[in-house]
Amino acid sequence: MGVSQDNWHKRHKTGGKRKPYKKKWKYELGCPPPIHTVRVQGDEGLTIDLKNFRKPGEKTFTQRSRLFVGNLPPDITEEEMRKLFEKYGKAGEVFIHKDKGFGFIRLETRTLAEIAKVELDNMPLRGKQLRVRFACHSASLTVRNLPQYVSNELLEEAFSVFGQVERAVVIVDDRGRPSGKGIVEFSGKPAARKALDRCSEGSFLLTTFPRPVTVEPMDQLDDEEGLPEKLVIKNQQFHKEREQPPRFAQPGSFEYEYAMRWKALIEMEKQQQDQVDRNIKEAREKLEMEMEAARHEHQGLLMRQGEDIL
Repeated sequence: MGVSQDNWHKRHKTGGKRKPYKKKWKYELGCPPPIHTVRVQGDEGLTIDLKNFRKPGEKTFTQRSRLFVGNLPPDITEEEMRKLFEKYGKAGEVFIHKDKGFGFIRLETRTLAEIAKVELDNMPLRGKQLRVRFACHSASLTVRNLPQYVSNELLEEAFSVFGQVERAVVIVDDRGRPSGKGIVEFSGKPAARKALDRCSEGSFLLTTFPRPVTVEPMDQLDDEEGLPEKLVIKNQQFHKEREQPPRFAQPGSFEYEYAMRWKALIEMEKQQQDQVDRNIKEAREKLEMEMEAARHEHQGLLMRQGEDIL
């Protein structure tokens, strides 16, 4: 109970001090603190603040934080699935296909999903070993022919006209120079399909440079897990291929002759591809020069027309 103004004057005269105001945090008012326990190693828990796993400006519950969970027991429930992932934060979407033994779950951030993937992959559950992978992002597109001065932000702004964009990235080389390619990830397939159709039918320009971007579905490649030995199909062809261990072909042998012929074919393919790349580069440069000349001519024509009107 607070001290009245009169009582405060009495305390002040006798040397009393007012207690400094202290803001009460949510957990002091009966709300739980915003922390979670994540076991990174062993059985001991590590107390973390989930905000530490969200990058500045990062969108939450996106396709990038969606996990595929395979080898599920046939009797697993949605509640049990959520319980399995609860220490990695609040789960969004949860879907289980009981007949086929797999499901999907969406966590708050990519980082939390990565931790869950590492910890729960191969975890035994009622006689089965869980298989946890990142789900394919079916609403992602590759954008090519990006002008030099397109940033992540401009790329996101441009493609937002087709629907909600979860992530837009301009791909750069090891020196940070733009490669002319980018990735746009939508929140759903309809927006990605709309962007693909509209950009294929029309000429979508992102800057004053009149070179349209090209859009295509992004190849879904797994460069993290790859193909473990345990997942290779052990059929008759497998055993035939594995009769010989890794080795260098011995000169003069049958396999050496055909290995060299394969190398020659690969080299020919590389040379032809290099020639195609050079031809395309020359054609691009020629078109840019023609475009600049035509631009100046067009601007001069507009200026002359303006003078005639005056």
